[in-house]
This record gives sequence, structure tokens and C-alpha cells, in this order.
Amino acid sequence: MKTKHSKLNRSKVGRSLAVSLAGLRAGGALALDGALQKLRPDEYSSEKPFNSPFARREARRFVTELGRLKGTYVKIGQMFALLGEHFLPPVLTEALHELASGTEPLPWESVESTLKTSLGARYKELDIEREAIAAASLAQVHRATIVESGEQICLKIQYPDLSDVIDADFDIVVRMLMLARWVRAGRELDEWLESMREQLHLEIDYQREAQMTALMAELLMPCNEARNKRRVRYGVPQIFPRYCSGEVLAMEFIEGHVVTQPEVASLSQKRRDALGSAMLELFFYELYDWGLLQTDPNFGNYLINSGARSDELILLDFGSTIKCEKEFLVHFGSAIASGQEQDTAGLIEALCGLGCLDSDSSEEAKASFSAFCMQLLEPLRPPAGMPPEYLNSEGNYCWAKSRLMARVGKQAASSAATRHFTSPSREFAMIARKLTGVFTFIAVLNAEFNAYDLVQQHIERWREKEQGNNGR
Repeated sequence: MKTKHSKLNRSKVGRSLAVSLAGLRAGGALALDGALQKLRPDEYSSEKPFNSPFARREARRFVTELGRLKGTYVKIGQMFALLGEHFLPPVLTEALHELASGTEPLPWESVESTLKTSLGARYKELDIEREAIAAASLAQVHRATIVESGEQICLKIQYPDLSDVIDADFDIVVRMLMLARWVRAGRELDEWLESMREQLHLEIDYQREAQMTALMAELLMPCNEARNKRRVRYGVPQIFPRYCSGEVLAMEFIEGHVVTQPEVASLSQKRRDALGSAMLELFFYELYDWGLLQTDPNFGNYLINSGARSDELILLDFGSTIKCEKEFLVHFGSAIASGQEQDTAGLIEALCGLGCLDSDSSEEAKASFSAFCMQLLEPLRPPAGMPPEYLNSEGNYCWAKSRLMARVGKQAASSAATRHFTSPSREFAMIARKLTGVFTFIAVLNAEFNAYDLVQQHIERWREKEQGNNGR
């Protein structure tokens, strides 16, 4: 029973060779395509390299190779899809977004040895179901019962030998990108790659994830007290430290539904509105109150537990949680506040502070990027400043009907960034991606509500705190 395990632990030479050959093939093909573009410039856009049907085919082929190799390659590809649009051609990031997040779990025999080694004598204290209830590119989850107490827990089990290959696999994917001529070496790229490598290591640091999970549960307690009169509360699974290790994360098993399931769609409009509002407010707690953000917008990281009269938004995965620097938070908070208030000058100043614009950037660059950010923050405006075609009969913003993400589009962001802007920091890219994920989550709920008053309360409280800190 080693067939699937061998896919994950394929020899480094074999893995490297397969990816390098894919890179060389793509590089040669794109070089030929580039020569054809020069011969036939009328058929291609000079402002959008790699925009030919040929390049799109090569991008899909390139991504297919990553998917075939599975494991860490899929996770690395997904990370490039989320964070690489600032230095990868749009045609490749589009293809990378097609990498499936789920994967076939390894057979029980392959993960049992990891559990026995990690838990030692504690292994016998658990009755573990052999069939995984979930699987991803870096780990799989098994349900278990603590024999003595009868408590139901989940064991998130890291794939065997993952820490031994993750750096090598990352280097192989970068080399593949270089050979395929999708990226060119440079200091700015090197800095981004190192930040991505660091993020990848955070996602397999289960001791840190356990600490972040416990911390978020603590931070949310006063938020739940403040929400006593509201319909939706926040939940975080309890961590069971006795059964945690470097390769295993043990947490409370909680029932619930993913936002895309019909059980959620069947909830009343009022309850879906409340869930959307809770999701949005969570982002502003993270940004303005804690400076600690869970940055992975995957729908699978949230469950909705619906009771007879109230609902609970369950937060599951804190492997991608980041602690932001004070100066960064001030500029990012100012950018959102300025966008909400339609303060273009303030927004441009904040974007310069974030490094997305230089102080000597052209007026065209400043106008273009600030307009893009203003559009992205449309749902946070006062109702009078919203497009009337996206409001319902009661004057509430219709998140799904607005098609906001389709209108702003990652294509527009990538095109603008390529022509006018410096590459933003990893923190900016991850938090901006989180915000768009939050907006998409609310749109999937088909919620209809105005966010201005909710957000304004957080901004005013944050500004008072900042003024108090500056006055000391």
C-alpha cells in the first residue's frame, strides 16, 4: 500500500527533472512565440506580453505539470496564484488559479507511522477513524475520539517527510519559472520569493498554528460579548495540546456548513445579512484592533453552525496568520479610511506609505491606482455614494448583484501594477487578497446590507486610539 505515498516522496532528482523539463519546454516554446510576435505585431498587443493563445496553452500545460506532481507543488502553485500576480504574467496566474485545492488523501498506513512517532504512548489514548474527512496539499484530517472522555477531536496530520522536501520543491518551482522565462531574476523578485518561502514554512509550523488558534479564541471573547444582542457569534475550535506535535494539530471537532452549501443558501435573508456583516466586522477587528490577520480567504477555512434562532461563524485555519508591523497597519488603516470617505489625496498618501506608489510617481499612476482602490472599497461607502443600480428597494447594498469582483477584476489590478506601480509588500498583497475574499464570501451569501456605519465605528475608535498614542 505504498503507491500514493511514493507520489509524495518521489526522489528529488526525479521531481527536479520533471519540472525542469517542463520549464525548458515552455521556455523554448515561448521564445519561438516571441519571435513570431515580432514578425506579426498586428496580431499581438505590444502592451501585454505572453498574451497569445500559444502562451495561454503553455501556461495551462505548465500548471498541469504542477498538478500531476501533487503535494507541495500544488500548494506552491496556489501560493503563486495568490501572491505572484505582481511579477507573473496574468495568463499564468489565471492558469494557476485552476489548481484544485483538494487532493486524494494518503492511505492510512502512510500517516499512521507519523502519528505513532509524533504521539508516542498518547497514540493509544485515541480511537482514530482511518478514513480521512478532508485532505489538502500539505496535510489531511482524521476524526478521533479521546477514549477516556469520549470527546470528539480532529487530527490535522502533516504528510510524511514534508519538512525535508519543502525548500527543495520551492526552489525547483522557481527554477521552472526561470527556465520557462515567466520571470526574470532581480532583487525585487528575490525579496518576494523569500517572503513567500517564509509564508510556506509558517503553514507547516503546527506549534505556531496552535498558538495562533488559542490567541484568536482569546481575542474573540470580548467581541462575542459585544455581539450578545446580535444574531451571529464567532467560534474557534479548542486546541488539545496533549495530542499536538510538530506534525500533528489536535483540535475540537465542530459540525457546520461551508458557505457554498444549500443549507446556508436556505437561511432567511436576515440571517444571511447578519452572517455577512459578522464576516466583514471580523476583518476590521483583525485590522484595527489586533493587527493580527488570518490571510487565507479559502471558503473551507470557515464553517457556519446554524441553530434554531442564531448562527455561529466558525474560524478554522490559522496557519497563514500574520502579525503586521505598526507602521504598515497605520498606512493600511488610513488607506481604507480614506477610500471609505472618498478622500483621494489621503488615499494616495497612504498608498505611498505602503510602497504601492512612489512619491514621484506620475499623476497618471496616482490617479489610476487610487481610482482602482476607490472602486474596490465601494461597499464601504455611505449609501448616498453607492451606485443606485446595486441597491435594493430598502436602499441596502446587494453584494452579489453588484458583481464587484468581476468589475474590478484581477486583470485590471495586474495590468495597472505592471505599467505604473512598484510591487507591494507581501503583507499588503495578502491583506488585500483577504479583503477581496471577505467580499466574495459575502456575495456568495447573497447578503444585502450597508457596511458604512459598522466600518465607521471601527475607524473612529482606531483614530481615537492613534491620536492618544501620538499624544504621549
